[in-house]
Amino acid sequence: MKGLKPLTAVDLFCGCGGVTEGLKAGGFQVVAAVDNDPVACKTYKMNHPSVHLYEQDIHDVDPKDILANLKGEKLDLLVVCAPCQPFSSQNRKKGRDSRSNLIMQSVRFAEILNPTIIFFENVPGLATKRFRGILEELKDGLNRLGYNLGEPVQINAADYGVPQRRIRCVLIASKSKIPTIPEPVTPAGKWKTVRDAIAHLPPLQAGQKDPTDPLHFARSHSPIAIKRLQHIPKDGGSRFSLPPELELKCHKNKKGYPDVYGRMKWDDVAPTLTTGCTDITRGRFAHPRDDRAITLREAALLQTFPVNYKFAGNSSQIAAQIGNAVPVKMVEAIAINLHKFIEGAG
Repeated sequence: MKGLKPLTAVDLFCGCGGVTEGLKAGGFQVVAAVDNDPVACKTYKMNHPSVHLYEQDIHDVDPKDILANLKGEKLDLLVVCAPCQPFSSQNRKKGRDSRSNLIMQSVRFAEILNPTIIFFENVPGLATKRFRGILEELKDGLNRLGYNLGEPVQINAADYGVPQRRIRCVLIASKSKIPTIPEPVTPAGKWKTVRDAIAHLPPLQAGQKDPTDPLHFARSHSPIAIKRLQHIPKDGGSRFSLPPELELKCHKNKKGYPDVYGRMKWDDVAPTLTTGCTDITRGRFAHPRDDRAITLREAALLQTFPVNYKFAGNSSQIAAQIGNAVPVKMVEAIAINLHKFIEGAG
């Protein structure tokens, strides 16, 4: 961000780079990042070539190597966006999911890197009773290093310039006072909408492509899927408008899964985008007007990626990267707040 002195940051579990993009916009220089997804790493390197990316399992990364990258500079911010699947309400695994331990890697890195602030972002499930033991472990581990871990706070990305209803859990650790989460920059009533984000894009029918934008292409749908979409009212309609002969057998006389085949609403935020965000059978991912699912470009804009952000991989891999990403504008708003805090504390 212009006018801010660059501070240093390390991005753990960086994925395709949404957090790094937001940190850069918020006044941070990201000196290192870690992830082991080869396709997401390819995307990351395309967009952040100056960052030292460790493309390997986080258990195999030595924090001392990252410390050497800092070249004697103080690390201001360590960001930890560990995989959210273990803490998701959709996770049906019995017992403790081994992936839930990944968040504990932050303690190992904090011990060596000694960041001023540690910022955690995950799904709200992390703060539930089921995972209280993990949070206590994390708190104890950080306490041994002199850090205080703040209480989990739920935020909605829509309050921070993101045209999407996306509830997240954030925690902040510090050795002194714990910074607060910034006040909403787009509070309810001023949310960015689906219209704001994607209405300017050319309309498409299923199977059509925008020749000027490789990400703005509409996936093909089966004839029965097109028939269903034609019966669902524009601008927010749902599968409950389907005539009996077009209902899916598994949906007959059931009120569950209301968002399947649902349309987004122009003047509201989008629903939470997932890895299946271009599939009308996996959520309210149908276009508000066109009889099709949203495109990868529309999904990327709803996650507030810049239009010039490049993605590697096939269609499903790109959709997964977009759905898994932390919204860029949400990170930017928090980063600006953390930047001011760190500067003031220094």
